[in-house]
Amino acid sequence: MNKTYHAKPNEVPREWVVVDLDGKTLGRAACAIATILRGKNKPQFTPHVDTGDFVVALNVDKVKLSGRKLDNKRYYRHSGYMGGIRSLTASQMLARKPGEVLRLAVKGMLPKNSLGRKLLRKLKVYAAAEHPHQAQQPKPLEI
Repeated sequence: MNKTYHAKPNEVPREWVVVDLDGKTLGRAACAIATILRGKNKPQFTPHVDTGDFVVALNVDKVKLSGRKLDNKRYYRHSGYMGGIRSLTASQMLARKPGEVLRLAVKGMLPKNSLGRKLLRKLKVYAAAEHPHQAQQPKPLEI
């Protein structure tokens, strides 16, 4: 009789991965990052357990969007008050907060529950090529 294996959170080895997004497409990069954050690249993947690795994303301001998304794609937020909706185009968002573009793309590909919020905290986004996580010895990953 075979038994189903369920990974325990403290049994899964955590690694740090660094991804350079210079010239990469936003959606493809976000998909690969979400896969690593969930741990779907590991043999002990369990859907309801955090089995993923930490991801450091560099050069987010140099990410590319295909088609006419720089002008047509809009990011909305609401203050909670009547008439308090605000929107920015993708080009405005990349100019103001380049890291938020990637963070929102990855957030949409993660589960919409407490596990997804926990996984999103393992994503470290930086607009430049430097990061303060050298002590963790992150391994480079090519997307």
